[in-house]
Amino acid sequence: MLRIHFTDADLARTRVEQEPDPLWEVVMSLHRLQTRWGRRRVQDWYADVRRTLTERGLDTTVRSLLVPIAPFADYFPDFLTPDAARHGLDAGLEAVAATPRSEFDRQLEMVAERRAMPTGIRSLTEGDPRPRSELVTALRVYHDTALAPYWERIRTVSDADRIRRARDLLHGGVEGLLGGFAPLMRWEAPTLHVDYPLESDLYLGGRGIRFIPSYFCHKRPVALADQALPPVLVYPLHSGASPVGQGSPPSQSAPLSRALPLRALLGATRAEILQAVAMGMTTSELAAHLGITPAAASHHTRILRDAGLIVSTRDRHHVLHTITAAGSGLLETAAG
Repeated sequence: MLRIHFTDADLARTRVEQEPDPLWEVVMSLHRLQTRWGRRRVQDWYADVRRTLTERGLDTTVRSLLVPIAPFADYFPDFLTPDAARHGLDAGLEAVAATPRSEFDRQLEMVAERRAMPTGIRSLTEGDPRPRSELVTALRVYHDTALAPYWERIRTVSDADRIRRARDLLHGGVEGLLGGFAPLMRWEAPTLHVDYPLESDLYLGGRGIRFIPSYFCHKRPVALADQALPPVLVYPLHSGASPVGQGSPPSQSAPLSRALPLRALLGATRAEILQAVAMGMTTSELAAHLGITPAAASHHTRILRDAGLIVSTRDRHHVLHTITAAGSGLLETAAG
């Protein structure tokens, strides 16, 4: 269990990131490649990426360099997920490259204490800058191959989660936001109890904390090992809420005619639903908004979901509907 202790200043400095962090997703996705645990949720991605890595001759680099340095274990180096990555992949990789030699070596030694490290990894601690440069290049190439082509899909799931968090914040303030992370975490003011493989206490001490959503994190949130670093908690997008139905992949969208009015394409009711869920609505809220029955609202949302225009997520006692990139594109095209 991880216990995160908040002060009033910490509550004021708590924030949820708009989308997943690129380097945290690199590490979390590498974990999904190493174990069957949590793979079912990303099975299509796993099959595609394994094939692509092999076809491009990158599988050896992943096995010999990236997996050993980011093991699916109770510890991996904090320098792989620097705070600077909040500003994007380039800023994050620059921070990895700029990690002080002493800190770089210390963290790799902590990995080596827990599991055998390939000989090639040892070269990273020998003072030659070339292996560090090769690591940064490998992280970039892996990101561009395994994550970038799927980022729209990742962002669609993240957008739905962000609307859910915003609703919790609107209805209950920061404490409502923290309470809304159940069952992943349990908020008992002033402490957030997090399901965690280790017994630990994190005192924020007025620094606040960033919650970072992750498409590839599974079941349990993840925190930095070094509590002196700016506090973050990476939480899985797939836990605490479940998708409703299958539908088309969120990243797919059909070509649309600018001349075709939205109502003529979808029908008046479904057009109104698509516009309404742009900011997120539950089935009962949609029914009240349109003056129809909940059963009719469910029927229309199923059709929109099957078309890949919305995402529906079962969250506690209701189903929350949010728009996909394809749905947003349709609204923008219809608006001219």
